[in-house]
Amino acid sequence: MAELRTRQQNGNVFEFIDTFADSDQKRADSLELVKLMERVTGQPPRMWGPSIIGFGSYHYKSERSKQEGDWFLVGFSPRKAAISLYVYTGNPEQQHLLDALGKFTMGKACIYVKRLSDIDLGALERLMRATIGYLQDKYGRT
Repeated sequence: MAELRTRQQNGNVFEFIDTFADSDQKRADSLELVKLMERVTGQPPRMWGPSIIGFGSYHYKSERSKQEGDWFLVGFSPRKAAISLYVYTGNPEQQHLLDALGKFTMGKACIYVKRLSDIDLGALERLMRATIGYLQDKYGRT
């Protein structure tokens, strides 16, 4: 079985933001996300792999394969094209929370926003809390 490449690292989150975020706006949005996610999770920011900032963690076991590992509860990455938000599980019961979020696009596992001012931060917080609750109910608290 292949080992997961995205694991918790010891990198400095704030140095990463300062060097990786490619604009003043993206740096400011990243710092705001750190504050918000730290407050919601009660966990400090940690680097996961070379380019994701994650908060908290849980241990999962796949229902379809033998894969298992640790992953962050919520996180983000200030990528060049957009900020990638890892705050959604795909649970259909959370659709109403996405409807209230604002202007974004979606990939398979994340939500992309150009800037935080495009979305409702209250809706983002509700989405994160729902996601954390879902993951902790499913996988337990660590």
